[in-house]
Amino acid sequence: MNSQEGPYLNKKALLSPLGAARLCQLAMGCAVIALVVHTAGYSGSHGIFCMAAWCFCFAMTVLVFFLDATRLYSCLPVSWDNLTVTCAAFATLMYVTASVVYPLFFVRSECPYAGCHVRDFRIAVTVCSILGTIAYGAEVALCRARPGQSVVGYMSTASGLLKVVQGFVACVIFGALANGSEYSRYPATIYCVAVYSFCFALTSVVVMMTVCGRTKAVRCMPFDRFVVVCTLLEVLLYLSASVVWPVFCFDVKYGSLWRPSSCPQGKCPWDSKLVVSVFSFANFGLYVADLVYSQRIKHVSSHLPTASRFRTA
Repeated sequence: MNSQEGPYLNKKALLSPLGAARLCQLAMGCAVIALVVHTAGYSGSHGIFCMAAWCFCFAMTVLVFFLDATRLYSCLPVSWDNLTVTCAAFATLMYVTASVVYPLFFVRSECPYAGCHVRDFRIAVTVCSILGTIAYGAEVALCRARPGQSVVGYMSTASGLLKVVQGFVACVIFGALANGSEYSRYPATIYCVAVYSFCFALTSVVVMMTVCGRTKAVRCMPFDRFVVVCTLLEVLLYLSASVVWPVFCFDVKYGSLWRPSSCPQGKCPWDSKLVVSVFSFANFGLYVADLVYSQRIKHVSSHLPTASRFRTA
């Protein structure tokens, strides 16, 4: 890095709307973690997930903010713009989930055995988590590509952001599959799991190629066409899985249309099957929307070494 290029510190990392959004993310993340550790508390798998999500997003934001402020990101072999918007989109989804899960399992109208001050701290945790969600969402909105605008990075387009959401939804599906879904009972449901895994891997490859600045690695076709081909394949596969999974889970020949009354709360295979089915349809819709938006992305040449320029038609 040449010291003659400008100040050592990047003022835009502080004195800009994007910098303000990241400072808010750090403040809310620090507040949430401090409140939980101090009095609010957490327990069980749901509490551990929320705490892990907040800590991971806070650590990721600290790293992004530090690298951006010191310009050290130029030493990394990645497309910085693609990486930051991907991290912000993923953190938004993590915060949204934690902001729903934590109050659902830990906030009650009546005071817990530890006293009303514990409930008040848990409400404060929820409020700070929601504010953190808004801060991460603001970063995504600031970085998002506008129609007709030349932008740096595929991940800032609607199609790129949908890739992050698709991967997150796939993780929810995998979590439900691992929670006693009994997917191994029939070859058809095993096929559905293979579809979910393959589509998740393919989506991850597209994201990693973009973040690592390897969009020219596909030599037989332009990257935008490669994305369309992959998305079309994923749409067809998810369409088949969205039909096959409910049939082999809820048809009277293979399962039950209604939840068994004897099924234990929180450990019922029927619940896991329902979650997989709902999120399969959700991801199918996301892939269809991705396919539509992918048609509008056109690649244009760029002199930047770490990012590819895209524009939306």
